[in-house]
Amino acid sequence: MEFGLVLQTDPPASAIVDLMRRAERNGFRYGWTFDSTVLWQEPFVIYSQILEHTADLIVGPMVTNPGTRTWEVTASTFATLNDMFGNRTVCGIGRGDSAMRVAGRKPNTLATLREAMHVIRDLAEGREAEVDGRRLRIPWVRDGRLPVWMGAYGPKALALAGQQADGFILQLADPYLTEWMVKAVRDAAAAAGRDPSSVTICVAAPAYLTDDTSPAALAHAREQCRWFGGMVGNHVADLVARYGEHSGAVPEALTAYIKEREGYDYAHHGRAGNPDTAFVPDEIVDRFCVIGTEEQHLDKLRELEALGVDQFAVYAMHDAREKVIDGYGARIIPAGRQ
Repeated sequence: MEFGLVLQTDPPASAIVDLMRRAERNGFRYGWTFDSTVLWQEPFVIYSQILEHTADLIVGPMVTNPGTRTWEVTASTFATLNDMFGNRTVCGIGRGDSAMRVAGRKPNTLATLREAMHVIRDLAEGREAEVDGRRLRIPWVRDGRLPVWMGAYGPKALALAGQQADGFILQLADPYLTEWMVKAVRDAAAAAGRDPSSVTICVAAPAYLTDDTSPAALAHAREQCRWFGGMVGNHVADLVARYGEHSGAVPEALTAYIKEREGYDYAHHGRAGNPDTAFVPDEIVDRFCVIGTEEQHLDKLRELEALGVDQFAVYAMHDAREKVIDGYGARIIPAGRQ
């Protein structure tokens, strides 16, 4: 199993660069960031500094979307970074939640996402693609490579990830739901004539290390990670609106907990102490996140790996970022690579 670190691009950008350098020293292979340019600083500018100050770290957004930037701009930006630093980027992409809604737009349709993934990958790798009815090619790209990994929860999105994406990003670490969704992606890949094992599986979730399993330690860890249930709840609310709570299209293990959800303020998006996440019960925090001692982290990660997970990406939006980076580097990453 490989490991990634996920951060928001809060100022100062130098702090993000420093944390990514620390992550690489500790054995992390990927450096991811959020991509909502109203809420945080522009990630692609920061990627250039991360790449300059690391040796092998692969960087990318978790996740960008087809609507924030035109597709040729997204492709050219990735291609420029790859030309400068040697194919060390990955394009995580989805329909767009915070980035689109904060700007007053709706998330993109899956049809748009399907087309955008093709175009962005083709242009970034030097091939011709059609953009708004015009055939385009970036002429200076040489030996470009851009894996495109798609974030998904719902059945149609999972099918698209299996049919087209190089990787699948699942933003929760619940083993039951991971098994269900990985199967959906791989079944779709097989039905499309692809090798199901060719789709990289990335689970992304908050990880919080505690020194012991005392009630106080676990309670603090849960409060630091409760925001994640609220963030996932946005996507779940969309699924419930589209498919219905008891349709069978989406497991009730994913949808049931949002019954008490009343709204969401993106001013607190992805942040510990988010006041809009009081509806998230401890059970969901424990299921969706990875909290507890090193042994508890290892137990859950081994369970996820057995389900086919290739990468665990650590959301480090809490009060112990350095501790989790160093703790993973000291024991968990070496154990995960054995």
